[in-house]
Amino acid sequence: MKTIKELIEFLNELESKSIYYQLNKTRDESIMVEVVVPGQRWEIEFMIDGTIEIEKFLSDGNFFDAQELEVLIKEFSD
Repeated sequence: MKTIKELIEFLNELESKSIYYQLNKTRDESIMVEVVVPGQRWEIEFMIDGTIEIEKFLSDGNFFDAQELEVLIKEFSD
């Protein structure tokens, strides 16, 4: 299957470049590679139909103090 070949080749490339990753499965039809590099986080999904979906999360460089924890919990709780 081409998808598995592409996945393994991609993982080998990350390893050869010393880029940390972890695997995850959030959907029935894909395997996700989660990559964290300075200022970015990538979610790369290798789909069963051969497609690859990439979502990038970019940091704006802002940092917050401990008071932000309360804001986050309040904003995202039920």
